[in-house]
Amino acid sequence: MKWIRRVLPAMLMLGLVIREASTSLAQEQIRTIEIHAHRFAFSPAEIRLKKGETVKLRLISDDVAHSLVVPDLHIKQEMLKGHPVDVTVAPNRSGDFHGVCGRFCGSGHGSMVFTVHVTD
Repeated sequence: MKWIRRVLPAMLMLGLVIREASTSLAQEQIRTIEIHAHRFAFSPAEIRLKKGETVKLRLISDDVAHSLVVPDLHIKQEMLKGHPVDVTVAPNRSGDFHGVCGRFCGSGHGSMVFTVHVTD
C-alpha cells in the first residue's frame, strides 16, 4: 500500500501532462485566418473554407470600431481597435456566404462586404 502513495501522485501528474499535450495539439491543428477591418473594407475580403473544417477567425480593427456579420454562418462579432477577437466557425454546408460590417463606421460603411466560400 505504501507504493500506491508514492506512485499515485506521479500517475496523476502524468495524466495531467498528457491531457495538456493533447489539448495543445488539438488547438495547434485549428487553422487561423487573420481578417483586418479598416475604413472601408475587410482584408482579405474573401476567404475559402472546407465544409466541416473548424477555423479560427482572428478579427482585427485597424482604425475604428467595426463588426463582422455573416448571418448564415452565425457570425456577429464586434471588434475594437487594439483588441483582436477570435471567432471559431465550422460551416456545415457549402456555398457562398455574404457578410457586412454591422457597425456604422463612416461614409463608406456600405461598401464593407465580406464573402466566405465554403466547398465540399
